[in-house]
Parts: sequence; C-alpha cells; structure tokens
Amino acid sequence: MRVTKKYLALAAAATTALALTACAPQDGVGGSDDDATTATAEPVEVGIIYSKTGPLAAYGEAYRQGFEAGLDHATDGTGEIDGRPVEVTYLDDAGDPDKAVTQAKDLIGQGVQIMGGTVSSGIALKLAEQAEQNQVLYVSGPAAADAVTGINDYTFRSGRQSLQDVATAGTFVDPDGAQVLVFAQDNAFGQGNLAAVDAVLGAQGAEVTSVLVPEDATEFTPFARQVVDADPDLVFVAWAGATSGAMWQGLDQQGVLDATTVVTGLGDAATFDAYGDAAAKVDFLNHYFPAAPDNDVNDAMVAAVEEAGGTPDLFTPDGFVAAQMIVHAVAEGGDDVDAMVGALEGWTFDGPKGSTTVRASDHAVIQPMYQVRLVQDGDHWVPELVAEVPGDQVAPPEAG
Repeated sequence: MRVTKKYLALAAAATTALALTACAPQDGVGGSDDDATTATAEPVEVGIIYSKTGPLAAYGEAYRQGFEAGLDHATDGTGEIDGRPVEVTYLDDAGDPDKAVTQAKDLIGQGVQIMGGTVSSGIALKLAEQAEQNQVLYVSGPAAADAVTGINDYTFRSGRQSLQDVATAGTFVDPDGAQVLVFAQDNAFGQGNLAAVDAVLGAQGAEVTSVLVPEDATEFTPFARQVVDADPDLVFVAWAGATSGAMWQGLDQQGVLDATTVVTGLGDAATFDAYGDAAAKVDFLNHYFPAAPDNDVNDAMVAAVEEAGGTPDLFTPDGFVAAQMIVHAVAEGGDDVDAMVGALEGWTFDGPKGSTTVRASDHAVIQPMYQVRLVQDGDHWVPELVAEVPGDQVAPPEAG
C-alpha cells in the first residue's frame, strides 16, 4: 500500500467529541482444554484499547460487545484460529493519548502483534504511530478521523469515517448546483465539518456557505434567521453539547425545518429523544442502527449481543468487523504482520452492514450508509429506515 498524506483540515472534523477512559482489566477468549492440540498451540494475543468508563463508556461498551460477538462468529464459536486460542486483553485508556501510548507500548513489549479499538480520533492517530514504528497490525475502532485512512501500511479501520457521513448527507439532494449551508459551532469541530462538506459536496458542484455560531451562544434566533435569509437547498447541521436541544428549538421556531432540507447525523439510541418536536422535520444520515441492515450477519450479531445481555447500538458493528478483520488477517498471515496486512488489503466480506471492502490503496472501509427518519413510538422516538445508500456511492476520496 502507498503511504499517503493526511487530510489535515478534515482530521479536525473527525476528532468529533471523542475521548476514552480509565483502568486496565484483562480478559481472555480461548479454546477447550480437552483438545490436546489446542492446549499446546501458541495463542494469538490481541490487545484492545477502548473506553470502558468515562463520558464515552456507552460507545466503548457497544464496541466491546460487538467485538466479542464478532470473534465468536468469525471463529465459528471456537475462539480459535487454526487451532490457536485467541487471548484478548482489554485496556481502558481514560481518554488520555499518552496513557494509550503507554498501554500500546506495554502490549508490544509483551509480544502482542495485533491491537484494536478506540473511539477517540486523537488516540487512534497516536496508536497508528505506534503501529508503524513497531510494525504491528492496528485496527482502529469507531474513531471517525479521516486522517486515520492512509496514515501508514499497518493501520486499518473497522468503521466509517467523517467523509462518508458528509457524502451520505449529500444524497438527500443533488449536490450539483445546490446551495449547501453548514450550520455549526465556531470551533474546531464545526470548522472541520465545514471543511469536510466543502471537500466532498463542493467537489460535486455544490456552493458551500456557513453560519458558524459562537460556542457560548444560548440564543439561536438571530443565527436561525441567517439561515432563513440564505434560502439554501440543504442545511447540514454539525452540533455537539448541552445546547443541542435549544439549538434545534431555535431552528424550528424560525421555520428553518419547514423551509428546506435539514440533515444531521443520527447518533446512538440515547440521543433519539433529544430533538423534541423537531425530530419529525429532520433528515438523518446514519452509520448503523440494528433494524437498518437486512442480512444474516447482522441478525447473528444482534442475537449474540442480546443473548449476552447487551443492546446493539451505533458502534456495535465496528467491534464485530474488527474481530472479522483480525481473524481473517491471522488465518491468512499467521504471525507475519506484513502478510496480515496483505490479507486485509482489498478484502471483501459480509459484515453486519452487508458487503464490506477494505480498500487496498488506503484502507478505507467501503460500506453502505443509511438515510433515516425518526418516528414517534408512544412517548419515544425511534429510527426508521428511509433508504440504504450503497457503499460505492459514498466512498471517501482516496487519501493521497
């Protein structure tokens, strides 16, 4: 694979509210002691650095549940690869990149050649550096930073990236000649999303403008009026934090949601009720919710997670796919990391979201995305699939 330059402007977009957590439990997945061959086989050591506690613990837990279900699925319930038990060490990094690097170095010092995990884009980029320096395989988790794609030969990802989110937003209108307005906070997150929209939809012929709101704003009427006056064909909303509810209320009260197509990303299940009455007027791009895919792998993942007492959510497939990738890499490459890399590059397989391809040139994961609406179910809002968007239609530009 050609090592490619990072999308520096877009990397800022992808550090989207991601941080990890504390402590370092260990867990193992192994084969039967009754099998003499398995008992004497050299185990496959895997280190997973993820968020067990802290503000993003729900994301980390969904990833872990998916990984365990994926490992069971990919090994046909044996927990073994070619008779070798897979032993997994789970580490909680407390959202601190330095701590994550220390944990990675400890794993590598113990002879671990395969690492996975992290929701945090900043941590993923640090772990990617360790992977390259030490020539170990690293499969990042839900971290959406576009800069992870193509960063080096040894780094892969198991989920989507920010450019795929933006490209999915563009499927709600014809970008060619469209007026697209980015409504976001005036910080690195918002500015990064603006750069991503300009890079993706601008390249498809859209005229991209923005209304960037100060982070400390609590009154959104004047900013909503700016959107109305601009009369765009599409409003792409990128927002995070405690003011989300007031922001959506402000857009709704000023008629923005009735006047044009408004698109934002649908997060995990805990956010479904956060939009209030605005929910029915917003179009959502989406990475995953359990009812979106219709295939046997997704059915198996959902059943396995629920049987284990968990609840499938936004980032469950990222863990499942990571396990599929690691099992395939070892099955084809053994203990040769370069052979593992070669086995993953260009690999197409059936994941929970359907046909999934690891692009050989830069390790982007080409996968379907979804158009979704929220519908009321009693006192709550639940997602309903509008359309599946084929992976090749929202594939990110090749890094380079």
